Amino acid sequence: MTPSPELVEQREPLGGAERRTADLFAGFVEREAAGVPLPGRSTARRFAALTVLGRRDLSLVRLAEGHLDAAAILHEVEGSAPAPGERWGVWAARPPGPGVRATRTGQGWTLSGVKPYCSGARACTHALVSADADDGYRLFAVDLAHPGVTPVRGTWPAVGMAGSDSLDVSFADVPARAVGEVNSYLDRPGFQHGGIGVAACWLGGAHAVAAPLYERAAAGRLNDHAAAHLGAVDLLLHTADTLLRQAGDDIDADPFDERGEARARSLRVRAFVEKVCTEVLDRVGRATGAGPLCHDEAHARAVADLTVYVRQHHAEAALAELGRLATAEAGGAA
Repeated sequence: MTPSPELVEQREPLGGAERRTADLFAGFVEREAAGVPLPGRSTARRFAALTVLGRRDLSLVRLAEGHLDAAAILHEVEGSAPAPGERWGVWAARPPGPGVRATRTGQGWTLSGVKPYCSGARACTHALVSADADDGYRLFAVDLAHPGVTPVRGTWPAVGMAGSDSLDVSFADVPARAVGEVNSYLDRPGFQHGGIGVAACWLGGAHAVAAPLYERAAAGRLNDHAAAHLGAVDLLLHTADTLLRQAGDDIDADPFDERGEARARSLRVRAFVEKVCTEVLDRVGRATGAGPLCHDEAHARAVADLTVYVRQHHAEAALAELGRLATAEAGGAA
């Protein structure tokens, strides 16, 4: 099966925002990625690196987190690592729909179908792609240079996170290498650790959104109401920073989740950081008004990006699961 003429025609160069992010991403992988610890090894420092990068640029950290997560998965599941010059993504979104199908052949596996939300669709060289196979849900390593891989034009018209280039990607009989066994992507302890890494990215965005409020305070331009908002924002950000450090230390103490605490930890940290981001967005806007949104390009982009990115959280569905886990924990303690 070869790509349709319509899809082939949709291959296009990167636009301005996407090109900027792709260049930053390439620089990160070349100069910084190797210095970020794997989960279970100074995990608090890993989370702090993601937060710092998120404060710098949320579209950049979205791609950087994907590359770092791919490296962690490859290390955990098969003891391998990305080769020099490779830029990896993890494309595992699974919304309702046909998705991507994996087929076993005499030469290995092939993937066909369309995967949505592929961040770095035209900046990554390789990706870990989830797909349904006859024996269950699997993860596959894919070289994106194959002609059967086609980013689909027009499928990421978003304003927020525009630079992440999270297009749908079409796969047409693309050779793939299975990474791990059925469901091993979801069942491994690192899946929960990685979820907290995403929250660290969100938190960086919240710090970026809050920056104009701190700047106004330093310039002595806050009234009492704005000062109260700043106090609340400062409390939220410092508490979230502390929670992430503690989560990193807890992961280092039990990297293989022998205590069975990883899922509840991930749910709690992600839910709290989502709450922090939502409240920071609201309070900063109420304290500063429309000025920074209209005249500060970096702030306006951070607000738009964080509003989109934090919706990766599963909201009430995640809280409901946490409530059931908390009930079980309380019953066990009793």
